[in-house]
Amino acid sequence: MISIVIPAYNEEKVLPSTLAALFAQTGDFEVILVDGKSSDRTCEIARRFPQIRVLTASKGRALQMNAGAKAATGEWLLFLHADTILPVDALQRLNGMEHDLTVQAGGFMHQFSGDDWRLRFISFLDNFRCTCSRIIYGDQALFVRRTLFEDLSGFPNQPILEDVAFCERLIKVTKPLLLYPPVVTDARKFMKMGIWRSFVRVLLIILHVEYRLPVLPRVFFQDVR
Repeated sequence: MISIVIPAYNEEKVLPSTLAALFAQTGDFEVILVDGKSSDRTCEIARRFPQIRVLTASKGRALQMNAGAKAATGEWLLFLHADTILPVDALQRLNGMEHDLTVQAGGFMHQFSGDDWRLRFISFLDNFRCTCSRIIYGDQALFVRRTLFEDLSGFPNQPILEDVAFCERLIKVTKPLLLYPPVVTDARKFMKMGIWRSFVRVLLIILHVEYRLPVLPRVFFQDVR
């Protein structure tokens, strides 16, 4: 079985479509949504689906995803952002891999919604980076066997790029599998902030963490909804 863990915070705009697409999938899975004390209708929307277990944790993706993983019972843990839609039959494929112990972790190739060429270009660069490094970002629907996740002590409790830090440990013990077709992430955040500005922002945050650059202004870490 697959335990799908969805960290959410003020995601009322995109959560309905994500959940509708998720429950259109076939397969053996459970869904755990971990809310970071939203001030909007996120929990109300989630509770419309009786199949979802809704938990609450302190705001922060690492804390929320670790809380969801702790409550999970599946062989696979799949971490799905609230604004990201899985490809058709993704869960059935993962169910089919449960007994193939050569596959311990993985994720999906990525694309943004819409047809803006700049977003396609950014996805192309991101997919190229991921293919070379096997570092899977959070919006690529990382999946990992629950026992391996526990052995690696879960996501480190840090405010940003907890997915990168976890995968840096992950690739030391296994080679994550990359699956296609891609997941599709809602592009509204990039469009709202400006595509190139958003791209530069992400690059600077990564450089800040990876190369211990001077502390960035607080504005770099603001939520965009």
